[in-house]
Amino acid sequence: MALEIILGSVGSDGARLGAPHRGTSTASKGLRALVVDDEPSICRLLAKALSDLGYDTVTAQSGESALAIIRAEHVDVLLLDFRIPDMRGDIIFEVAAATQPHLVYQTLFMTGDIMEGSKALIRACKCNYLQKPFTLDILTDALAAIAPRVKETA
Repeated sequence: MALEIILGSVGSDGARLGAPHRGTSTASKGLRALVVDDEPSICRLLAKALSDLGYDTVTAQSGESALAIIRAEHVDVLLLDFRIPDMRGDIIFEVAAATQPHLVYQTLFMTGDIMEGSKALIRACKCNYLQKPFTLDILTDALAAIAPRVKETA
C-alpha cells in the first residue's frame, strides 16, 4: 500500500511551501486540537497521541458535533476525516474556516479514500492531508507543518 503525504504550508499563490524536516517540533503545549472522525477508535487513538504531544484535544464523531464545537470554542488545529456519514469533510472545513479563519492554514485532512474525486476536493481546500493509515511520526511532522508556534515562557 502506498502512503501519500502532502506536507507544507500553502503560499498566497496556492503553491505548497517546504515540508518540515524530521525532528521538527512544535511547541504544542496549550494548543487546542479538534479531531473529527466517525470511527470512535481513531478518535481515541489520535486524542491520546495528541495529548502525549502536549495538545489539549477534543473529539467529534459527526460533522454536526464538530461544527458545534467550532462555533463554541477556539480551536488551534483541526484534524478532519474526509468521509463522515452526515457531512463531507470539505463542507466541515469551509464552515470551520469561515468561523475561525486561521483554520484555513491549520487544518489537516485524513482520508482512507483513494478515489481521485475525493483527493481533488481536498486539494481544492488547499489543505495538507494524510492518507490513512499513517504513523505517529508522520502525524507529528504534519502537525509541525501547520500548527501555530507558541512562545515558551520562562
